[in-house]
Amino acid sequence: MNKKLLSLLMLATPFFTFAQEKGLDQQIDEAFGNATGWFVDFIFYQIPFTDTISIYWVLFPLILGALYFTVYFNFINFRGFFTSINIVRGKYDGLEGKGENKAIEVSNTVSTTEEGDNPDTIRVEGHEGEVSHFQALTAALSATVGLGNIAGVAIAVSIGGAGATFWMIVAGFLGMASKFVECTLGVKYRDIEADGTVYGGPMYYLTKGLKNKTLGKILAALFAIFVIGGSFGGGNMFQVNQAFQLVQNITGGSESVLAGKGWLFGLVMAFLVGIVIIGGIKKIAKVTDKIVPFMVAIYVGAALFVIFANYDMIGDAFVQIFNGAFSPEGIAGGAIGVMIQGFRRAAFSNEAGIGSASIAHSAVKTKYAASEGMVALLEPFIDTVVVCTMTALVLIITGNVTAENASLNDAQAILLTSGAFESAISWFPYVLTVAVVLFAFSSMISWSYYGFQGWSYLFGRSKKMEYTYKVIFCIFVVIGAAASLGSVIGFSDAMVFAMMVPNMIGLILLAPKVKVELKKYMSAIKTNKA
Repeated sequence: MNKKLLSLLMLATPFFTFAQEKGLDQQIDEAFGNATGWFVDFIFYQIPFTDTISIYWVLFPLILGALYFTVYFNFINFRGFFTSINIVRGKYDGLEGKGENKAIEVSNTVSTTEEGDNPDTIRVEGHEGEVSHFQALTAALSATVGLGNIAGVAIAVSIGGAGATFWMIVAGFLGMASKFVECTLGVKYRDIEADGTVYGGPMYYLTKGLKNKTLGKILAALFAIFVIGGSFGGGNMFQVNQAFQLVQNITGGSESVLAGKGWLFGLVMAFLVGIVIIGGIKKIAKVTDKIVPFMVAIYVGAALFVIFANYDMIGDAFVQIFNGAFSPEGIAGGAIGVMIQGFRRAAFSNEAGIGSASIAHSAVKTKYAASEGMVALLEPFIDTVVVCTMTALVLIITGNVTAENASLNDAQAILLTSGAFESAISWFPYVLTVAVVLFAFSSMISWSYYGFQGWSYLFGRSKKMEYTYKVIFCIFVVIGAAASLGSVIGFSDAMVFAMMVPNMIGLILLAPKVKVELKKYMSAIKTNKA
């Protein structure tokens, strides 16, 4: 026994020596990076376009898919806009008690009525679900409106110039169609337990909707794995890490009382996150339907103040945006480079086509799947067309669009945006810090729900599995605030965009069924008006 212990000690000696030279988080980061680098490189592989321009391949299916859905559904992103607002306002709530086919799927029963549906489900009367249209919208928005709208936009316009804003808006409008498709499917193919708990998202419409069941199960399993990984990193560790960086900066930087105490910030955030996520989507939605409108209103209000405080520069800002979109000189390799920066930021910000939002929207109380798809198309509009555009306008008007800022990281880019607001509102950096913490917090609680849905799909719906996932998620909150695990976060970001691959395959194949659902719902609206 003593010999074994001595042997283990001898083997561990080099490790302890190495640990003195490098921090534990750095060791983990390097080991993880070496193991997963190939996957990250594949997902974020850039196709050389010209000598100065490279394009992320993931942008092609996202943007081309959005364009296809826009045309296929006769520009639903434009002609359905005001109908969507009316649904959120509750104007068509009365439809839930009328019509012919208003059934919903409930799991663990027998029989089916439609080709391609799960043979283990039955349609029953009633608008089962857990949250309202508005709550589903805010829960999904809370996961997308965040640091990307603040830091990411600053980087995009620094690289692509003011013209990137135009293409960001275009991509935002196109992304509305993708959100409509995936969230309609999320409701159509969801499972509802006897206690009313909803399980939905790409895992279910890929499994139940595709005719080739083997393909569906493979794609669903891949998506579940990717969404779990994404929830721990991009939807958790990255959010709390960047929030802590800004809090530390605003409280004194390296001289801050929080310097070196990321773990303490992480513990507080983990406690708050834990309180919310234990209650499931109902508790999450009750929090997000208060936080999201508040933080969006504060941020957009401040942006409008800066814009109108410099009203004499508004016209010039729009001239820069339109001229830069089509005839930029020496910026990011020309017009194509500017277009790519705009599309990239929009796609990375609103996650249209990724499939994540359909998980939140599937929990809605409705009998018409297309009704929630219509609500969901408002997401890219709010996230990209409104919030991202406001950020870009503030940066352009305050003169913060320069090539020198193109190399900034996210933490530095947030400070750039903060400085732009500070030039007109001296105390706004403090408000922005609070907003960023709220952005991060709301993103984390929504992504915890996304990850849990993938977890329950793979490991079962028992309470033991549920609490196992939620405890692990909270542990990662503390780790994310305390450590700089660049490779871990990079890998999880890659998993978020890897979700696009199985999801887009399903969206394309199931688009005809979405058209049927849309026709059914629009007919109900017309009948109601008559």
